[in-house]
Amino acid sequence: MKDVEGKVAIVTGGASGMGRIIALRLVNRGARVAIFDVNEEGLKTTAAESPQITPLRCDIGDLADVQAKVGQVESELGPVDLLVHAAALMPAHQLIDHSHEAMERLFRINYFGTTYMVRTVLAPMLERKRGRIIAFGSIAGHALVPHMGAYCATKSAVNTYLEVLQNEIRDSGVKVQLVCPPAVNTPLIDQSLNTDSPGSLRNAKQSGRLSDPEKIVDAIDKGVEKERDIIYPGEARFLMLWHAFAPRLWWKTVLGFEK
Repeated sequence: MKDVEGKVAIVTGGASGMGRIIALRLVNRGARVAIFDVNEEGLKTTAAESPQITPLRCDIGDLADVQAKVGQVESELGPVDLLVHAAALMPAHQLIDHSHEAMERLFRINYFGTTYMVRTVLAPMLERKRGRIIAFGSIAGHALVPHMGAYCATKSAVNTYLEVLQNEIRDSGVKVQLVCPPAVNTPLIDQSLNTDSPGSLRNAKQSGRLSDPEKIVDAIDKGVEKERDIIYPGEARFLMLWHAFAPRLWWKTVLGFEK
Protein backbone atom coordinates (compact mmCIF):
# COMPACT_ATOMS: atom_id res chain seq x y z
CA MET A 1 0.00 0.00 0.00
CA LYS A 2 2.87 2.34 -0.72
CA ASP A 3 2.03 3.60 -4.21
CA VAL A 4 -0.99 5.61 -3.07
CA GLU A 5 0.11 9.23 -3.56
CA GLY A 6 -2.93 11.16 -4.80
CA LYS A 7 -5.13 8.04 -4.83
CA VAL A 8 -8.63 7.75 -3.37
CA ALA A 9 -9.17 4.96 -0.84
CA ILE A 10 -12.06 3.64 1.21
CA VAL A 11 -11.29 1.87 4.48
CA THR A 12 -14.18 0.12 6.22
CA GLY A 13 -13.88 -0.36 9.95
CA GLY A 14 -11.75 2.78 9.93
CA ALA A 15 -12.91 4.01 13.33
CA SER A 16 -10.77 1.57 15.31
CA GLY A 17 -8.37 -1.36 15.21
CA MET A 18 -6.48 -2.27 12.08
CA GLY A 19 -8.83 -0.25 9.90
CA ARG A 20 -7.84 2.91 11.77
CA ILE A 21 -4.12 2.02 11.57
CA ILE A 22 -4.35 1.41 7.82
CA ALA A 23 -6.34 4.61 7.19
CA LEU A 24 -3.74 6.71 9.02
CA ARG A 25 -0.87 5.05 7.17
CA LEU A 26 -2.57 5.70 3.84
CA VAL A 27 -3.03 9.41 4.48
CA ASN A 28 0.59 9.65 5.65
CA ARG A 29 1.54 8.24 2.24
CA GLY A 30 -0.48 10.84 0.38
CA ALA A 31 -3.86 9.18 -0.17
CA ARG A 32 -7.27 10.74 0.32
CA VAL A 33 -9.17 8.34 2.53
CA ALA A 34 -12.84 7.86 3.30
CA ILE A 35 -13.46 5.76 6.39
CA PHE A 36 -16.73 3.83 6.82
CA ASP A 37 -18.00 2.71 10.21
CA VAL A 38 -21.06 2.80 12.46
CA ASN A 39 -18.93 3.97 15.43
CA GLU A 40 -19.55 7.70 15.10
CA GLU A 41 -17.29 8.70 17.99
CA GLY A 42 -14.46 6.61 16.55
CA LEU A 43 -15.03 8.15 13.13
CA LYS A 44 -14.65 11.64 14.57
CA THR A 45 -11.54 10.70 16.52
CA THR A 46 -9.83 9.11 13.52
CA ALA A 47 -10.82 11.94 11.15
CA ALA A 48 -9.34 14.48 13.57
CA GLU A 49 -5.91 13.01 12.81
CA SER A 50 -5.84 14.37 9.25
CA PRO A 51 -7.82 16.67 6.92
CA GLN A 52 -7.28 14.00 4.26
CA ILE A 53 -9.71 11.68 6.07
CA THR A 54 -13.43 11.85 5.27
CA PRO A 55 -15.55 10.07 7.91
CA LEU A 56 -18.83 8.52 6.77
CA ARG A 57 -21.26 6.55 8.88
CA CYS A 58 -22.08 3.48 6.82
CA ASP A 59 -23.86 0.24 7.68
CA ILE A 60 -22.07 -2.23 5.42
CA GLY A 61 -24.89 -4.72 5.94
CA ASP A 62 -27.26 -2.36 4.09
CA LEU A 63 -26.68 -2.43 0.33
CA ALA A 64 -28.50 0.85 -0.28
CA ASP A 65 -26.37 2.60 2.35
CA VAL A 66 -23.18 1.12 0.88
CA GLN A 67 -24.08 2.27 -2.64
CA ALA A 68 -25.04 5.73 -1.41
CA LYS A 69 -21.85 6.25 0.60
CA VAL A 70 -19.57 4.92 -2.15
CA GLY A 71 -21.37 7.26 -4.55
CA GLN A 72 -20.72 10.14 -2.15
CA VAL A 73 -17.02 9.28 -2.07
CA GLU A 74 -16.86 9.18 -5.87
CA SER A 75 -18.67 12.52 -6.09
CA GLU A 76 -16.60 14.32 -3.44
CA LEU A 77 -13.16 12.70 -3.73
CA GLY A 78 -13.10 10.99 -7.12
CA PRO A 79 -13.03 7.41 -8.46
CA VAL A 80 -12.07 4.82 -5.86
CA ASP A 81 -8.59 3.41 -6.51
CA LEU A 82 -8.33 1.27 -3.37
CA LEU A 83 -10.75 -0.50 -1.05
CA VAL A 84 -9.50 -1.89 2.24
CA HIS A 85 -12.39 -3.80 3.77
CA ALA A 86 -11.75 -4.51 7.46
CA ALA A 87 -15.17 -4.08 9.08
CA ALA A 88 -16.73 -7.08 10.82
CA LEU A 89 -18.56 -8.35 13.89
CA MET A 90 -17.12 -11.03 16.18
CA PRO A 91 -19.55 -12.19 18.89
CA ALA A 92 -19.01 -15.57 20.53
CA HIS A 93 -21.75 -18.09 21.35
CA GLN A 94 -22.06 -21.84 21.33
CA LEU A 95 -24.03 -22.80 18.24
CA ILE A 96 -26.85 -24.28 20.32
CA ASP A 97 -27.28 -20.85 21.97
CA HIS A 98 -26.75 -18.62 18.93
CA SER A 99 -30.14 -17.42 17.72
CA HIS A 100 -31.10 -17.59 14.06
CA GLU A 101 -31.66 -13.82 14.04
CA ALA A 102 -28.20 -13.11 15.47
CA MET A 103 -26.52 -15.49 13.02
CA GLU A 104 -28.37 -13.93 10.11
CA ARG A 105 -27.16 -10.49 11.21
CA LEU A 106 -23.61 -11.83 11.49
CA PHE A 107 -23.75 -13.13 7.91
CA ARG A 108 -25.31 -9.88 6.71
CA ILE A 109 -22.42 -7.86 8.15
CA ASN A 110 -19.43 -10.17 7.70
CA TYR A 111 -20.28 -11.97 4.46
CA PHE A 112 -22.84 -9.88 2.60
CA GLY A 113 -21.21 -6.68 3.85
CA THR A 114 -18.08 -7.90 2.07
CA THR A 115 -19.93 -8.65 -1.15
CA TYR A 116 -21.79 -5.33 -1.02
CA MET A 117 -18.59 -3.32 -0.61
CA VAL A 118 -16.58 -5.32 -3.13
CA ARG A 119 -19.22 -5.38 -5.85
CA THR A 120 -20.00 -1.68 -5.47
CA VAL A 121 -16.41 -0.53 -6.02
CA LEU A 122 -15.46 -3.35 -8.39
CA ALA A 123 -17.72 -2.44 -11.33
CA PRO A 124 -16.14 0.98 -12.02
CA MET A 125 -12.68 -0.46 -11.36
CA LEU A 126 -13.28 -3.08 -14.04
CA GLU A 127 -14.42 -0.37 -16.45
CA ARG A 128 -11.17 1.55 -15.84
CA LYS A 129 -9.17 -1.71 -15.84
CA ARG A 130 -7.32 -0.73 -12.67
CA GLY A 131 -7.78 -0.69 -8.92
CA ARG A 132 -7.03 -2.75 -5.84
CA ILE A 133 -9.24 -4.44 -3.26
CA ILE A 134 -7.74 -5.70 0.00
CA ALA A 135 -10.34 -7.53 2.06
CA PHE A 136 -10.10 -9.18 5.44
CA GLY A 137 -11.21 -12.76 5.76
CA SER A 138 -9.73 -14.54 8.77
CA ILE A 139 -7.69 -17.54 9.77
CA ALA A 140 -10.82 -18.38 11.79
CA GLY A 141 -12.31 -19.47 8.48
CA HIS A 142 -9.71 -22.27 8.38
CA ALA A 143 -8.64 -22.98 11.97
CA LEU A 144 -11.99 -23.40 13.70
CA VAL A 145 -12.70 -22.97 17.41
CA PRO A 146 -15.66 -23.69 19.73
CA HIS A 147 -18.03 -20.88 20.74
CA MET A 148 -17.37 -19.12 17.43
CA GLY A 149 -18.97 -21.45 14.92
CA ALA A 150 -21.10 -18.77 13.29
CA TYR A 151 -18.23 -16.29 13.06
CA CYS A 152 -15.94 -18.98 11.64
CA ALA A 153 -18.62 -19.85 9.08
CA THR A 154 -18.92 -16.23 7.94
CA LYS A 155 -15.17 -15.98 7.53
CA SER A 156 -14.98 -19.30 5.66
CA ALA A 157 -17.54 -17.82 3.28
CA VAL A 158 -15.55 -14.59 2.92
CA ASN A 159 -12.30 -16.49 2.32
CA THR A 160 -13.98 -18.58 -0.39
CA TYR A 161 -15.68 -15.62 -2.06
CA LEU A 162 -12.50 -13.60 -2.31
CA GLU A 163 -10.25 -16.43 -3.48
CA VAL A 164 -12.66 -17.32 -6.28
CA LEU A 165 -13.15 -13.66 -7.23
CA GLN A 166 -9.43 -12.93 -7.45
CA ASN A 167 -9.00 -15.77 -9.90
CA GLU A 168 -12.10 -14.97 -11.95
CA ILE A 169 -10.86 -11.42 -12.62
CA ARG A 170 -7.13 -12.11 -12.60
CA ASP A 171 -6.57 -10.65 -16.08
CA SER A 172 -8.87 -7.64 -15.63
CA GLY A 173 -6.30 -5.14 -14.35
CA VAL A 174 -7.96 -5.11 -10.92
CA LYS A 175 -6.06 -6.79 -8.08
CA VAL A 176 -7.96 -8.54 -5.29
CA GLN A 177 -6.04 -9.64 -2.19
CA LEU A 178 -7.33 -11.65 0.75
CA VAL A 179 -5.95 -11.10 4.26
CA CYS A 180 -6.33 -13.91 6.81
CA PRO A 181 -5.07 -12.54 10.13
CA PRO A 182 -4.85 -14.46 13.41
CA ALA A 183 -6.40 -13.16 16.64
CA VAL A 184 -5.26 -9.54 16.99
CA ASN A 185 -5.44 -7.30 20.05
CA THR A 186 -8.09 -4.87 18.76
CA PRO A 187 -11.61 -3.84 19.86
CA LEU A 188 -12.99 -6.59 17.59
CA ILE A 189 -11.59 -9.19 19.99
CA ASP A 190 -13.47 -7.51 22.84
CA GLN A 191 -16.77 -8.36 21.13
CA SER A 192 -15.89 -12.01 21.66
CA LEU A 193 -14.41 -11.60 25.13
CA ASN A 194 -17.54 -9.75 26.25
CA THR A 195 -19.83 -12.60 25.15
CA ASP A 196 -19.18 -16.36 25.41
CA SER A 197 -15.59 -16.34 24.26
CA PRO A 198 -13.62 -19.55 23.62
CA GLY A 199 -11.14 -20.39 26.35
CA SER A 200 -8.22 -20.27 23.93
CA LEU A 201 -8.99 -16.63 23.15
CA ARG A 202 -9.40 -15.67 26.80
CA ASN A 203 -6.10 -17.36 27.56
CA ALA A 204 -4.37 -15.54 24.70
CA LYS A 205 -5.66 -12.19 25.98
CA GLN A 206 -4.65 -12.88 29.58
CA SER A 207 -1.18 -14.15 28.65
CA GLY A 208 -0.45 -11.35 26.19
CA ARG A 209 -0.25 -13.70 23.19
CA LEU A 210 -2.68 -11.78 20.99
CA SER A 211 -0.97 -10.37 17.92
CA ASP A 212 0.09 -6.73 17.92
CA PRO A 213 -2.06 -4.84 15.37
CA GLU A 214 0.80 -2.61 14.20
CA LYS A 215 2.96 -5.66 13.46
CA ILE A 216 0.09 -7.38 11.65
CA VAL A 217 -0.42 -4.30 9.48
CA ASP A 218 3.34 -4.28 8.80
CA ALA A 219 3.01 -7.88 7.56
CA ILE A 220 -0.01 -6.97 5.44
CA ASP A 221 1.97 -4.10 3.89
CA LYS A 222 4.73 -6.53 2.92
CA GLY A 223 2.25 -9.02 1.48
CA VAL A 224 0.57 -6.33 -0.59
CA GLU A 225 3.94 -5.10 -1.86
CA LYS A 226 4.85 -8.67 -2.89
CA GLU A 227 1.48 -8.98 -4.69
CA ARG A 228 0.49 -12.07 -2.72
CA ASP A 229 -3.03 -13.26 -3.46
CA ILE A 230 -3.56 -14.48 0.11
CA ILE A 231 -1.72 -12.85 2.99
CA TYR A 232 -1.24 -14.83 6.22
CA PRO A 233 0.29 -12.37 8.71
CA GLY A 234 1.79 -13.38 12.05
CA GLU A 235 1.10 -16.96 13.10
CA ALA A 236 -1.84 -17.36 10.70
CA ARG A 237 -0.17 -19.73 8.22
CA PHE A 238 1.02 -22.00 11.05
CA LEU A 239 -2.51 -22.18 12.47
CA MET A 240 -4.00 -22.98 9.07
CA LEU A 241 -1.51 -25.78 8.45
CA TRP A 242 -1.95 -27.18 11.96
CA HIS A 243 -5.70 -27.51 11.53
CA ALA A 244 -5.34 -28.88 8.00
CA PHE A 245 -2.75 -31.56 8.74
CA ALA A 246 -3.44 -32.44 12.39
CA PRO A 247 -7.14 -31.76 13.02
CA ARG A 248 -7.41 -34.16 15.95
CA LEU A 249 -4.51 -32.50 17.74
CA TRP A 250 -5.96 -29.10 16.88
CA TRP A 251 -9.33 -29.90 18.44
CA LYS A 252 -7.75 -31.60 21.45
CA THR A 253 -5.73 -28.44 22.05
CA VAL A 254 -8.48 -25.84 21.63
CA LEU A 255 -11.03 -27.90 23.57
CA GLY A 256 -8.48 -28.26 26.36
CA PHE A 257 -8.92 -24.57 27.10
CA GLU A 258 -12.62 -25.13 27.76
CA LYS A 259 -12.02 -27.29 30.85
